[in-house]
Amino acid sequence: MARLTTGRILSLPNKVYKILKRLSHKRKSPQSLVERVRIILLASRGQSYSEIARQLGIGRKKVSRWCQRWLRGMEGLANGLESASSQSLEMRIRSLLEDAPRSGTPPKFTPEHHAQIIAIACENPQDSERPISHWTAAEIADEVVKRAIVEQISERTVNRLLAEMDLKPHRSRYWLNSTPDCPETFQQEVMRICQLYEQAPSLLAQGIHVVSTDEKTGIQALERLSPTQPAKPGHLERREFAYERHGTCCLIASLEVALGRVLAPTIGPTRKEIDFAEHVEAVIATDPLAGWIFITDQLNTHKSESLVRLVARHGNLSLDLGEKGKSGILASMESRAAFLTEPSHRIRFVYTPKHSSWLNQIEMWFSILVRKLLKRGSFSSVDDLSAQMSAFIDYFNRTLAKPFQWKFKPCRWTYNSPLELAA
Repeated sequence: MARLTTGRILSLPNKVYKILKRLSHKRKSPQSLVERVRIILLASRGQSYSEIARQLGIGRKKVSRWCQRWLRGMEGLANGLESASSQSLEMRIRSLLEDAPRSGTPPKFTPEHHAQIIAIACENPQDSERPISHWTAAEIADEVVKRAIVEQISERTVNRLLAEMDLKPHRSRYWLNSTPDCPETFQQEVMRICQLYEQAPSLLAQGIHVVSTDEKTGIQALERLSPTQPAKPGHLERREFAYERHGTCCLIASLEVALGRVLAPTIGPTRKEIDFAEHVEAVIATDPLAGWIFITDQLNTHKSESLVRLVARHGNLSLDLGEKGKSGILASMESRAAFLTEPSHRIRFVYTPKHSSWLNQIEMWFSILVRKLLKRGSFSSVDDLSAQMSAFIDYFNRTLAKPFQWKFKPCRWTYNSPLELAA
């Protein structure tokens, strides 16, 4: 075998040299590849085998083997070197510096076996006469053998195949299959809300606030029986498992869509009709002469007599509202909702479709409240819980508030003009 000569290594083409340098500094490059690249780079500087071995802390024979392989491989790379792209050249260099193929033990399971195993994992186990709700790796392995797909397979192998397919039979998530009575109406309602989110900044410039409003009920005041141990290097924060309950409270909040801040939060023991109406009153009081569009869900307290009277009073509407349950605007929930959504009113409501809470941006803010305060907090009483929530909302409005980036786009856009929508 021909010995390595320094002159031949020093003649590294500039394109090859740049790729080797890049590979040697890539964080995700395998350590074995980085070591072999460094051998070639050091040899290109004229260093001897012994010097390279000493500098890298490896054997001289190893240096010689990879330098000789590089020389043989470079003879093949020389053809078409100038016309080759950097990407294809890098792939060829990586291939040149990889370990030689080894025979090894032939695989026990064919791709067909893999497909059949994955298919079982995607089946309902009760169809295989197993009275369980979901598969485990052990039960999949047992079913594979039972169906004579293979003679034997371990739980560990099944787990590996599931991981390769990103398949997790042991996990699940809730899903609501919403089936609207009228898909066209549903589509129009979704588009109306998305347009309001899009136009919120321009509407605010016109003196019209777009707010997303809802209640978060049953917030528990849980006090940990022992103080939380703060995090330290090498140790996570530790929270006491046991806790004492001190009652619950309800938060009614409105998120101003254009600014991302929370307006006039109401914290109390209940979320009755009067509670919601008082919250809306408090929100309006922050800018009494402005226009207001409240986006909320279709809970009955959001279509109440109190809200109808509030909108009529603030809008200076001299109307005979009738009597609740009997006549006029107050006769039914449908008649009240029609009044509250009237586009000509200075204060009006826009309702999300049923089972579509994901359309309400305040739900996104509630998740922030849970992650940043409620999940890991400790509250000695309901009053303490209320005080901490109020402090968090003040802190959020001062330091964290910004509009959400609403990325959902309905499949069809058939809006009226912004002025028609905001009228």
